[in-house]
Amino acid sequence: MAALSIRALSKRYANLEVLKGIDLDIESGEFTVLVGPSGCGKSTLLNIIAGLDRASDGTIEIGGRVVNDVPPKDRDIAMVFQSYALYPSMTVRQNITFGMECRGVAKPEQEKALANVARLLQIEPLLGRKPSQLSGGQRQRVAMGRALVRDPLLFLFDEPLSNLDAKLRVEMRMEIKRLHQRIGATIVYVTHDQIEAMTMATRIAVMHRGVVQQFADPDTVYRYPANLFVARFMGSPPMNTMPARLEADADGPIVVIGAGRPDEVRLRLRGYDAAAPYVGREVVFGIRPECIAEGDRVFSGEAPIVVNTPVEMVEPTGAETIVLLRLGGEAALARISPDIRPTPGTQAPFALDTRRICLFDPETERLIA
Repeated sequence: MAALSIRALSKRYANLEVLKGIDLDIESGEFTVLVGPSGCGKSTLLNIIAGLDRASDGTIEIGGRVVNDVPPKDRDIAMVFQSYALYPSMTVRQNITFGMECRGVAKPEQEKALANVARLLQIEPLLGRKPSQLSGGQRQRVAMGRALVRDPLLFLFDEPLSNLDAKLRVEMRMEIKRLHQRIGATIVYVTHDQIEAMTMATRIAVMHRGVVQQFADPDTVYRYPANLFVARFMGSPPMNTMPARLEADADGPIVVIGAGRPDEVRLRLRGYDAAAPYVGREVVFGIRPECIAEGDRVFSGEAPIVVNTPVEMVEPTGAETIVLLRLGGEAALARISPDIRPTPGTQAPFALDTRRICLFDPETERLIA
């Protein structure tokens, strides 16, 4: 039985449809991330799951029970907010135990739950402090502690790291993932940061304009994006996408970028049988930046296709070098070794790994192969 089941869920505000027929099944123990750009409907969906907003249509089941008309306090959920929502006049101890007191939990049970959570989150030295005496990361730990003492069926996280600086965000991301591995809780986590989604989730629901575009594990979402939106949203830098034409000869299909141009690029494809119906037609060609590398790179023992192409811009990042180049006249980003710095305005050889490309239908924008 799924811990959370959502069926045909829609949400409208007057004539504005924010959510459009959402269907999701989240299994017990899963870490599911709802990711998408601002305004895609992910926070609205989380609020409806929590009972802070009502669905216009559809059903929500938590632990096999329909909860559409159940108030938030009776849904057996715990929520961690972006703003921490701690009581400023209370100590950390009081913030964590306040909910248990309201539910009439006996003092010995409160102390036991508090001790377990404080040890788990490593906040024992902070129990006597007030929120104003804590750093952002410490406040977020306290907010998580307040949720954890409830031991609910479902944890809901609403962009909990967006108020933290970059270094602390990485640390807390690892902390939350480690916490999930320890306790095996079912978590629904909302973020606009696709790096958070990729590193934390067991499955990702990519949302756009109120629709779930793809719901799959991170590797599938990254390597086989369901459509152009997912391809261009997931990844940093995102997938390079460009118009191309699919041709074929006796040896199989060929992708042609910049057909008819002096710098046209022709790439032989192998293992892309699903693209056969598109031979002689326009397609959208997609390739990740890490699949375009310095000319002497060998990908998994296979000889790559090497093309000479103009270099327009070079961005050293320390761990790697990002290069803006042209493939058949189309702009593309390459991720190459940090010690290689091609000169802008010159031609340089680049190796292409054609085993991991994607082809999309230009009309439907769906993945072909």
